[in-house]
Amino acid sequence: MNNPNYAPKDSHAFKMFTMASFGIAALMQAGGIYFMEASFAAKGFYAMASLMLVHTAISVTKMLRDDHESQRIYNKLEDAKTEKLLTEYTESDE
Repeated sequence: MNNPNYAPKDSHAFKMFTMASFGIAALMQAGGIYFMEASFAAKGFYAMASLMLVHTAISVTKMLRDDHESQRIYNKLEDAKTEKLLTEYTESDE
């Protein structure tokens, strides 16, 4: 059941739902800032903070995914080295 070659794939519907949800949320945030009763400077601050929050969320997600992928490759290399050492050790005993 624990297949190391298994790579889950997202469906097209899920991808579209995720992109639509992001688009709607971004529009709602922009509308909320635009119609907010505050000075232009305050609106600019909230707009920049929103953009930075989206950027950092994407960056953290990418960093975590890349770290997970590198660990998978590293673990495969370590397992292969261990298997090679065990094979060489058992062959030398015979």
